[in-house]
Amino acid sequence: MASQDWVEKDFYAILGVAKDASDADIKKAYRKLAREHHPDTNSGNAAAEKKFKDISEAYSVLSNPEDRQQYDAIRAMGGARFAPGAGAGRGGAGANGGFEDLFGGLFGGGARQPSGAGGIPPEFADLFGGGFGGGQTGFQRAPQKGSDRTATTSISFAGSIKGTTVSLRESNGHVIDVKIPAGIKDGQKVRQRGKGNVGPAGNGDLIITVNVKPHEFFQRDGDNIRIHVPVTFAEAALGATIDVPTIDGDTVKVRVPAGTPSGRTLRVKGRGVKTSKATGDLLVTIDVAVPQNLNKEAEEAVKAFAAATTDANPRHDLAAKARL
Repeated sequence: MASQDWVEKDFYAILGVAKDASDADIKKAYRKLAREHHPDTNSGNAAAEKKFKDISEAYSVLSNPEDRQQYDAIRAMGGARFAPGAGAGRGGAGANGGFEDLFGGLFGGGARQPSGAGGIPPEFADLFGGGFGGGQTGFQRAPQKGSDRTATTSISFAGSIKGTTVSLRESNGHVIDVKIPAGIKDGQKVRQRGKGNVGPAGNGDLIITVNVKPHEFFQRDGDNIRIHVPVTFAEAALGATIDVPTIDGDTVKVRVPAGTPSGRTLRVKGRGVKTSKATGDLLVTIDVAVPQNLNKEAEEAVKAFAAATTDANPRHDLAAKARL
């Protein structure tokens, strides 16, 4: 920018600050405008690019105490020089040419330009994550990686618990083997680095969404596993120790306390899903099974039990609960 531009450009107005603005106010205004108008966030927008150049020039001058003092002095002299009756509109050396000589003598023919990547001063080099790409200069974008690709795959419940490998075939016949980590949840994504589209700065990634097929018996709840286990009336009433299956393929003994009602859930610590971050529990919901066909002896036994427990009415407080 030629030094005589200092007369023509109002850097305070460009940054939207008052002429007596503090250094902090100037820095705050610049940071906000730089984010808004930087070419990386306004690709192909010529107006934004011009605005960004203007605010970079303005901040370059106003952030430097010596340059700001000289700018204020030049603006004051420029206003008097071109005021009506003071040579405005006249040609020759007494008009613009005189100011060119004056500026050249003061500043060596040019104002200080902002430094740093993308025209950003060094103190704002991290404003957009490390200098707007790290390697670009001026307003040229750094080479970009290729775009990411997406895919979807379905795996078994066992594969989600233990981990598995799936093979994805591309349209050109190439096969990509994708390792699915143990403990992955339905809908989670797996990223394959460098398997996306080709770009001048390297390939993008392949992002695979994993769908987990439901299991007939096991149900996942976060890192916990839920199961329903039937018990007999006698086991629920008197208490029992039962064997229940786990996702590890073995069984674990679970103590059913005496008097356990249908629907109560018992917890077995550490027998749920195991991931690198946590291990869940096995949640066993008890379902009391009612026999469908009783032989004569069993029927008599139930009748005897009913007679012995006539004072145990489970519905004695229903009427009170049902009052409106």
